[in-house]
Amino acid sequence: MPKQKIYDDKRYAHFVTFSCYRRRRLLDNDQARKIVQGVLNSQLEKQNAKLTGFVIMPNHVHAVVWFPLPGQLSYFMKQWKQISSRDIRQIVLPTLNEYRSKTKDDDPFWQRKYYAFHIEDSSKLEEKLQYMHLNPVRAGLAERAIDWQWSSARYYELGHCVGVPIQSIN
Repeated sequence: MPKQKIYDDKRYAHFVTFSCYRRRRLLDNDQARKIVQGVLNSQLEKQNAKLTGFVIMPNHVHAVVWFPLPGQLSYFMKQWKQISSRDIRQIVLPTLNEYRSKTKDDDPFWQRKYYAFHIEDSSKLEEKLQYMHLNPVRAGLAERAIDWQWSSARYYELGHCVGVPIQSIN
């Protein structure tokens, strides 16, 4: 299988996807999702990045991020995955039987890699945002995109706060 090329040499917006190890539903818990969202927020601030949209699903995460300088995506993703994995393992997994039954102590929390697609125009950005926001509806988790709390859909449709700052990319 050919290696995926990740373009991070220009100031692109990046549509990123990463999954729980073996696509397990390790993000079925609100506390786990809050950790993923909180780490996202702190990493955005640390790298002066912009978030245009996101969705946290039970077994994977999508986000559209932009950085003021090229070459920041890999570090951002490493930190987001590493810190959220550590915190979920320390805070959530020990308290929930269903989590302990889904994992072994030596299992990774996240799949090793992530998928990144660079976005160069507004029509592709709209396409990716719509795809993300409809993900919970297609999965049967919500009737409407705005009903899923762990997404930026409520920001776009209702102007509501979604726990992380949503910013346009200019």
